[in-house]
This record gives sequence, C-alpha cells and structure tokens, in this order.
Amino acid sequence: MVTLEPCNHVGRTGPCAVALIDAGIGRVVYAVADPGDHSAGGGDRLRAAGVEVTGGVLADEVSVFLDDWLFAAGHRRPRIIVKWASSLDGRAAAADGTSQWITGPEARADVHRRRSAAEAIAVGTGTVLADDPALTARAPGGQFFDAQPVPVVFGRRPVPSDAAVTRHPHAPMFFEGVDLAADLAELAHRGIRSLFVEGGPTLASAFIAAGLADELLVYVAPVLLGGPRLALGDLGIESIDAALRYDFAVIERLGDDLLLVAHPKPTEGN
Repeated sequence: MVTLEPCNHVGRTGPCAVALIDAGIGRVVYAVADPGDHSAGGGDRLRAAGVEVTGGVLADEVSVFLDDWLFAAGHRRPRIIVKWASSLDGRAAAADGTSQWITGPEARADVHRRRSAAEAIAVGTGTVLADDPALTARAPGGQFFDAQPVPVVFGRRPVPSDAAVTRHPHAPMFFEGVDLAADLAELAHRGIRSLFVEGGPTLASAFIAAGLADELLVYVAPVLLGGPRLALGDLGIESIDAALRYDFAVIERLGDDLLLVAHPKPTEGN
C-alpha cells in the first residue's frame, strides 16, 4: 500500500504507474488520489493495464499527514499561515515601537514550535531593518530545532549583508513582493509547501487582503497599549458587508495569553 495514487506524468523520473506496470505488480492499494492536473490518472492507467487497484484506503488519516503537500499540489502555492501577537486592543507594539515582549514564554514557545513545523518563514524588509530577526526555530533553552524553516524576505529595500537572516542555517530567498501570487508560485516550484508569515502588519495585511491567508494564528496578551501601532493595516474593506469572516478552529490558553486559530469562512458557491 502507498499513501498517494501512483503518478501518471514525467517529472524528474518517469510515471510511477508505468514503472509498476513494467515491474509486473498485480495489485496496488493507495490512500489519496493525486490532485495534480498533470500527475493524476495513475490509477486509471494501472487498471487499463490489468492491475487491480483500490483507492481511498485510510484516506482521512493519510490526508492529515499529507495536508501541506496536497494543498500545494492542488493550489499551486504553499499553504499560508499568518501569525501576529497583539494586545487586547489590537496593538502589535507600544507607541515608541517596542514590542518585546507582548506575550509570555508559553506563547513564544508555541510560535517557535510552529515555525519548526513550517517549511519556510516570511517577513518583510521593514521587519528585517527594524528588528533584525534571525527567523530560526528554537527550543525554550535556546537550542535550534532539527527542522528549520527557510527564511523568505519580501520587499524592495536592500537587506544589509550582515543581517541576522543571512546567517540562517538555510540561505534566504528574496522577493520584491509586488506580485504575491507569482512569488508564491515560485516558492511552490522550489518545493516550499507551507509558509509561516510573521513579518509585521504590512506583510500580514497584504496576504490577507489578497485572499492568501489560509490560517490565522493570533496570540492575544491581556495588556492594553493604545496608540497607532496596530497589528494589521488597511485591508481595503470599506463597509461591514465587505468584512472578511473567519471560523475559530482553536481557542487555547497559553500561560496568561490566548491563542486564536481561525480559518476563512467558505465563500458562497465554494
């Protein structure tokens, strides 16, 4: 049994379905159908060659395991998780720009764990220039997790050659961010299937406004800051009727803070 339907296209290698036929395999069992436009159809090809094929075995369990891969294959872009931390009144920093630390250690540990689970992490050049983030995933003791996300920087301003991101275990990728859809397609082409967006209100707002945020992670601290430093910027919404609607998937207490995980409500017709 295999997790994914044997492919039916020529990529770096020939079609898996053909290899199985040539090997004389008599029966193939798979869990999830291949969602690709060009790679799907391996099951039908096997059946046409006289191979006994059974699909959909343990599909729900395997779909969870292959979630990011299936999403990227079906959408031709990475799955996007947009994260921010804010005060109760929606501020990401105090009026003077200081933001360390709005949330407590439990919330910060959760962020690093989720960073490690993503294949890439994104910020804007504004965040790089203001905060000089390392964009690594670290355990509470400071040691690196084995899995580190690839750093991705969006923006047209130059990044200093000695910026912390240039010392990341993975070489950073740079995009101007003028066409996010094209940039994400290129990330998918480079094998990135999940992107953790953590780079300030400008970048977060751009992804959300473009309809590219598949999941929101909002860490809310029980503090009030006031002032102009909002966690999100303009989303292009002019009336309540145009509000972007979300469903809460998770509401979790992390020390003194709350984690809110939200997914976009399906639009009419979807």
